Amino acid sequence: MSGDLIVQSPPQAQRLFLLFHGVGATPQGLVPLGTRLAVEYPDAAVVSVCGPDRSDLGSGFQWFSVLGVTEQNRPARVAATLERFLQTVRGWQQRTGVAPDATTLIGFSQGAIMALASALAPQPPATRVVSLSGRFSELPRAAPQGVRMHFIHGTADPVIPAALAQQAADRLQSLGAQVTLDLVPGLPHGISHGSEDLLLQRLRQP
Repeated sequence: MSGDLIVQSPPQAQRLFLLFHGVGATPQGLVPLGTRLAVEYPDAAVVSVCGPDRSDLGSGFQWFSVLGVTEQNRPARVAATLERFLQTVRGWQQRTGVAPDATTLIGFSQGAIMALASALAPQPPATRVVSLSGRFSELPRAAPQGVRMHFIHGTADPVIPAALAQQAADRLQSLGAQVTLDLVPGLPHGISHGSEDLLLQRLRQP
């Protein structure tokens, strides 16, 4: 948990939001989003999590290297670091006393890739996963058990094309999973105030 930023920590948290940044970034980048969540949910613990490794890009942190990454080798890189991700989530759940059924994972870019992968684990660590400009490392073959998934993606994303979020949502729907997809017109690879608004709208849905 070293390097993680606690945005809000109520004495008896009723829910937990864990935010995961993209490759080459830091937890500070998601603090504005975390602050909006804290205002909306004063009973929630809100933490912006730091990736475990120094980034190969020269600054920031990462969960896995993107040097030489391809469609073929990405799944293995995600699988190799997934247990560290799951341990991080469990660690914050133990620290805050919040169970998986009251935990939401919100990832941006590589953080979303990891959060989505965790939802496909035999025992998913959260009941909600939000992908901001993210994707699956490989499309799921079975619906995640008891997990609602939300994709929010800019139509002008040059890094992870919005078509990958559409493919993910289509696959999940075909598998009978609970999934939503919101495409933000003109948004590149990033998080806008509008995408934050959409996120909060989705979270308000029972």
